[in-house]
Amino acid sequence: MAEEAYQRILLKLSGEALLGQEDYGIDPAVIHRIAVEIRDVTRQGIQVAVVIGGGNIFRGAGLARSGIDRVTGDHMGMLATVMNSLALSDAMRQAGLNGRVQSALSIEQVVEPYIRGKAIRYLEEGKIVIFAAGTGNPFFTTDTAAALRALEIGAEAILMAKHEVAGVYEDDPRRDPGAEFIPELTHLEAIERGLQVMDTTALSLCMDNRLPIYVFELADGNIRRVAAGERVGTIISTP
Repeated sequence: MAEEAYQRILLKLSGEALLGQEDYGIDPAVIHRIAVEIRDVTRQGIQVAVVIGGGNIFRGAGLARSGIDRVTGDHMGMLATVMNSLALSDAMRQAGLNGRVQSALSIEQVVEPYIRGKAIRYLEEGKIVIFAAGTGNPFFTTDTAAALRALEIGAEAILMAKHEVAGVYEDDPRRDPGAEFIPELTHLEAIERGLQVMDTTALSLCMDNRLPIYVFELADGNIRRVAAGERVGTIISTP
C-alpha cells in the first residue's frame, strides 16, 4: 500500500547496520550503499536528517556492564556515533551529496555544534544533516536522540533501518525463528508489550507528539521505498 510521500524525514541507523560482513567497525560497501540510497531519496525532493548509533564500535550500557563507569561509557558511545557520522558524511561526499555533521558534544575542530535553526536551514537548502553524539547526555540512547531531533526539526516520520530484521516481532526473530511479525501497532501497544523497538523514553516522546515510526530492514531500496510512502516493515503510530 502506498501513502503520500513525506517532505522531511529522520533516518535512524543502528551502528550494527554499518557492520555488514565485518565483525567490528564499518563495512565500506554498506555505508556507500546507504549514501547512494539517501541520494535517491533527496532526488525525490525529500529532506533527510540522520541519527546513527555507535554499537558497531562502543555501546555505553555494555561497557558499564564490564565495569566501566556508566557516564564514562556513555561518553565513549557518543564519540563512537561521531566516528560513524563522519564516515557517513564522507560516503555522502563521494556520492555527490552535501552532508553536515552536527554534534551534541562540543568538538569544534572536527564537527560543528548542534544548532536547531542552522540544521533546519541546511535541510531547506537540500543538504543532509547528520546528528551525532546522541543528546549529549549520559543515560539517554540514540533512539531518544532520534525522537528528540525529529521533533525539533519538524520531521514527519522516523525511519528506523534495522540490521537483518524485517520489522517488529513478538520476540527477537534471530532467537526465535517462529516469532510473529507485527505489521502495525500503536506507540502505547509497543510500550505496554515491552517490544524492543525503541527505548520507552523515545516511544513516549513519539506517542505524545503523534510522530510515526517505520521499522524495516536495511535492505537494498527499502529506505527509498519507505520515504516515498510505500508500506515496508512495521508502522508504529498513534491515530
